[in-house]
Amino acid sequence: MLEVKKINRSFDGRRVLTDVSFTVESGRLTGFVGRNGAGKTTTMRIMLGVLTADSGEVRLNGAEITESDRRRFGYMPEERGLYPKMPIGEQLIYLARLHGLTPAAARSNTTDLLDKLGLADRIGDRVEALSLGNQQRAQVAAALVHDPEALILDEPFSGLDPLAVEVVLGVLAERAAAGVPVLFSSHQLDIVERLCDDLVIIADGSIRAAGDREELREQYAGSSYRATFGADAGWLRDQPGIVVREFDGPNALFDAESPEAAQAVLRNAIERGPVFNFTPHRPRLAEIFKEVIQ
Repeated sequence: MLEVKKINRSFDGRRVLTDVSFTVESGRLTGFVGRNGAGKTTTMRIMLGVLTADSGEVRLNGAEITESDRRRFGYMPEERGLYPKMPIGEQLIYLARLHGLTPAAARSNTTDLLDKLGLADRIGDRVEALSLGNQQRAQVAAALVHDPEALILDEPFSGLDPLAVEVVLGVLAERAAAGVPVLFSSHQLDIVERLCDDLVIIADGSIRAAGDREELREQYAGSSYRATFGADAGWLRDQPGIVVREFDGPNALFDAESPEAAQAVLRNAIERGPVFNFTPHRPRLAEIFKEVIQ
């Protein structure tokens, strides 16, 4: 488990992180989201020791993290950092050897990873000869080739088509299933919502929400309802205690000021005809994101 505790950081007198705290649980995929400049990359670089914090600490399995611990991390930067003219297979073996793997283990890990990532037939190709999507897969392989004990990935799904996203996810989920804590940032909220177990939302250098994905959806559900009626739902606008948020013929999303107001809507709808759906609305990540960063 990785713990970030009350991290503060300023650049040239400007505060960019304020008491940033969250946990990346072992065996879980944690999505780290925020606008550009919110503090995601700075936080991850502090976790990796690339930057120092003005105050606060990063802990691994309850103990303050050391340089030795960080050498067992896997990191994927947002900027591609592989040597463009070096064959991908040779490059991964080289990186694995730098982390202390034997030649045999380095070759085995390289072959296995490239196969799982759909790059087995490109093992001898130079990085610059790969498509941007395949370069991204190769960058993921570079972060994993030394069997890291923790993974910190900055925009790992950038530039990947839906099939490639599934391929990369399969590899990351396999590592998480083995007990590795995995933190990844992304601007693609739909992907984060579908892939992650836990969420961390940062805005203006402060954590605005963090925790289990489904628990956060429940927490921010409020008193909204989604309904599908058998006829046009325009009458909802005249219901006391109801604020219509979305409306499209028989489909509606609305807020109720009380459970009694919601039940009154349901009774009224049944009197008017069939009701095909009437359920509490659990917000999507994009809705939670908009709410907490305001």
